[in-house]
Amino acid sequence: MLAAPGEGRARLFPGLLPAVPGRARITASAATGTERLDGFARPHYAGRMHAETSFLYEGAILLGFALVFVLLFRRLGLGATLGYLVAGAVVGPHVLDLAGDAANKISFAELGIAFLLFVVGLELNPARLWRMKSEIFGLGLLQVAACGAALVGVFALTTSYPFTALLVLGLPLALSSTAQVLPMLQSAGRLRTPFGERAFSILLFQDLSIIPLITMVAALSVSGAEDGPGGWLLALYTVFAVAGLIALGRFAIRPLFRLIANLREREFFVVAALFTIVAAAALMHLLGLSVALGAFIAGVMLADTPYRHELEADVEPFRSILLGLFFLAVGMMLDLGAIAQQPLFVVGMALALIATKAAVVTAIGLAFRMEWRSAIALGLLLSQGGEFGFVLFTQAQAGGIIDAQTASLFGAVVTLSMVTTPFLMMLTRRIRKSTAGQPQTREGPKPDGANAVVVGYGRFGQTVAQMLMAGGVKVTTVDTDVEMIDTAGSFGAKIYFGDGLRLDILRQAGAAEANLIAFCMDGDPLERELLEGVKQAFPQAALYVRAFDRRTAIKLAGSPVEGMVREVRASAITLARMALDGLGLGLDDINRAEDYYRGHDESRLAIQKEAGDVTAARDQIITRPAPRGEGGGLA
Repeated sequence: MLAAPGEGRARLFPGLLPAVPGRARITASAATGTERLDGFARPHYAGRMHAETSFLYEGAILLGFALVFVLLFRRLGLGATLGYLVAGAVVGPHVLDLAGDAANKISFAELGIAFLLFVVGLELNPARLWRMKSEIFGLGLLQVAACGAALVGVFALTTSYPFTALLVLGLPLALSSTAQVLPMLQSAGRLRTPFGERAFSILLFQDLSIIPLITMVAALSVSGAEDGPGGWLLALYTVFAVAGLIALGRFAIRPLFRLIANLREREFFVVAALFTIVAAAALMHLLGLSVALGAFIAGVMLADTPYRHELEADVEPFRSILLGLFFLAVGMMLDLGAIAQQPLFVVGMALALIATKAAVVTAIGLAFRMEWRSAIALGLLLSQGGEFGFVLFTQAQAGGIIDAQTASLFGAVVTLSMVTTPFLMMLTRRIRKSTAGQPQTREGPKPDGANAVVVGYGRFGQTVAQMLMAGGVKVTTVDTDVEMIDTAGSFGAKIYFGDGLRLDILRQAGAAEANLIAFCMDGDPLERELLEGVKQAFPQAALYVRAFDRRTAIKLAGSPVEGMVREVRASAITLARMALDGLGLGLDDINRAEDYYRGHDESRLAIQKEAGDVTAARDQIITRPAPRGEGGGLA
């Protein structure tokens, strides 16, 4: 049983507020809201003062223990999540009992999951969703269905629960911990790798599957067992709530952000972002639905706007803090008494959960032609239970499908499985070491008064950065290639480690004060929405872009860039001029040939940009020698 707030403090610190000689004795009546002072009655504020003192005291205790344990576990290489869980267990009612009621805290800390799902929703722009459709709706659907069925089967063989209870226990446990896995992938720099994208696709579908799982639990609930709407009425509420949020997003939220963006007040932007998340979550909570679902829909509403990257950067600090509080509350809710009463059951179920999900996900990865090391690593990474298990178990208990003891036992199972994740992540790094190597980092960017920020220090970025410096411009350069950073350092160049496609990294590099940002990365990583977001965040900076090829130039048509260069075009023209010179053409003929080519090429590109089709204006391609006097000199 959870202790009442302040009970543990009174036990550990007796006489915290001793009587002071010479003062009148004050007595209070909780029923009447008055206090007696030397025979006179007046309203009292002792209850409010006690609540404020308790809130500050518990906040200081939680933050202090979190700071110590997270630093310790980070130093041991076990990750912040395990530090939060252990800190919560230590200060919780089953050990030191220093921080009051965990249930009240987790109801607030669930905002951390809401913020996380908002960020996940921001990633769901149509282009990326379409590119990852097979992984999301193929790999993700198969994982949830196969792991859910396997866990229901395992529990049916090892327990005597009725079938409805097996469903509400097994299917929620098929979901992994988005709150735990995604930050780990981000900190390891693996989220944008093929391995990280597959893990993200599965987690994304798991987050989407929360909607039918909530509806399923509500539909199976015993009639009259819960106060709120149940069964198909809740499913109907879900449909109308999602439709209402989408309509609000299109006709109210987007115009609001457009108005705030025009004001150019970043503080208003942060306030508007927080309002959007909290308001969407509050609306869903009012209807008895998942607050995380509301935040997720809010993120999706803003996924294809130019504010997406700025929103992600603004929300990130709040997300991290609230997720830490969430894991603290999860640790506090770990029922050590339930584990002590049935330790073999809880540990056995946790091991069965991990082994079953790891085996099923590994098999699915192999079926999708993943390399065997990557498949095993993916299985271990997603083998834990997820935070939404607590939500669904609570709903199932309220609906009369399972009892409080079962909900407590399986909540402990989820928590124990989460505890294993940092250790399993260490194992996945060892498994993948021979193919992917250890993730490495170097010093992150910091503002140093530079007038230009160059993103990417490959063969293209090196030339751009050195030309700018040759012109007297101070440059800050960022790149994610550790080997390139070290090589450049051996030549005396200072390159910072960071993903220059993230607004927070650009801001750390001094983009808010720079007059120029040049994107010089290899490949085709840029999207028009990203460039619009960068221009929105740093309007004073002129943007210059290295385009991978003609398709990239067409894709980025209409983006707010001052200049765009196709990466091999200029060098190819230079080589062609040398070749024409070698064939004996005079300088005037060579210049006419270049002008002739440039005119046709730019005319064709303008038509292709307008049509959005690389096959447009085929008649503009030069397929035969130009007539004498127009371009050629030998024909």
